[in-house]
Amino acid sequence: MIKLSEVSKIYSAKSGNVTAVDNVSLEVEKGEIYGIIGYSGAGKSSLIRLLNGLEKPSSGTIEVAGKKLNTIKEADLRKARQKISMIFQHFNLLWSRTVSENISFPLEIAGIPKKKRDQRVKELIELTGLNGREKAYPSQLSGGQKQRVGIARALANNPEVLLCDEATSALDPQTTDSILDLLTDINQKLGLTIVLITHEMHVIRKICHRVAVMESGKVVEEGKVLNIFQHPKQPITKRFVQQITEPEDTKETISELIRQYKTGKVVQLTFVGDSTGQPVITELIRQHQVEVNILHGKITQTQSGAYGTLFLHLEGEEAELAKALNFLKQHEVDAEVMTNV
Repeated sequence: MIKLSEVSKIYSAKSGNVTAVDNVSLEVEKGEIYGIIGYSGAGKSSLIRLLNGLEKPSSGTIEVAGKKLNTIKEADLRKARQKISMIFQHFNLLWSRTVSENISFPLEIAGIPKKKRDQRVKELIELTGLNGREKAYPSQLSGGQKQRVGIARALANNPEVLLCDEATSALDPQTTDSILDLLTDINQKLGLTIVLITHEMHVIRKICHRVAVMESGKVVEEGKVLNIFQHPKQPITKRFVQQITEPEDTKETISELIRQYKTGKVVQLTFVGDSTGQPVITELIRQHQVEVNILHGKITQTQSGAYGTLFLHLEGEEAELAKALNFLKQHEVDAEVMTNV
């Protein structure tokens, strides 16, 4: 569906050339929700402008829905971009138009007859949960409702790809979750391919199938979300994962517990998929001469399954502690002895 091959984007500036996207190669499958995460300045916004054809790469090739955006003629590019829609952080609605008129606007530009426009708007109102708000103006809507209008408008021309540029960054957590649930529903009902740009790991965790981590214009890590949670390799990826698995207050608590325990071992366990529901700790206590104190635990759901972390204090003879750690590894539970957090 989407394929980037050795794509770079270099901008000229007074201080010299700036490489915003640096030799990026990735593929997004049809019907997938694909996340691209990075901090400010990582190159995410430049990358999404390349994906919708607003910018041309300095080098490399970009293929979306079977069209090579960097080589086709301008007229063909305009047609190709009709299959690529976008929603934005700040909604970009027409403030002098009602909800229905905002959704209808791209259909008017495309020359769709009024009867068909009205029918399509009605379908999209229903799909995005805007019933009863058809005649409201943007100034009368909440942030979540405005984004729902933006999503409905983006779907008007039946696109094959939906690009989301920090689409939930301006929303509160509860509204963010409702918009993410809507995007998941749309993905499942329409088979729409969604590419999500964000700096929030919660967004990636909740709806994405795969994720690419960007830093300084490069994709430094890429893979299935559950695998990235389980085995983050790059320091920046570990920081993003810790946003979910080890919030700052949890880190402080565990650090204090490590200082308190002078004997035994403080161990962080990681459970993935089916192992999150297995009675591993019960079996550990039954089979080994160790005392187990549960310090802190959390299970996080991703699109591909559950990811759980559990902090334990194990007390016992060194030989028994070694056997206990080996038991955990045999049951496909990662066990890391903590010396600091």
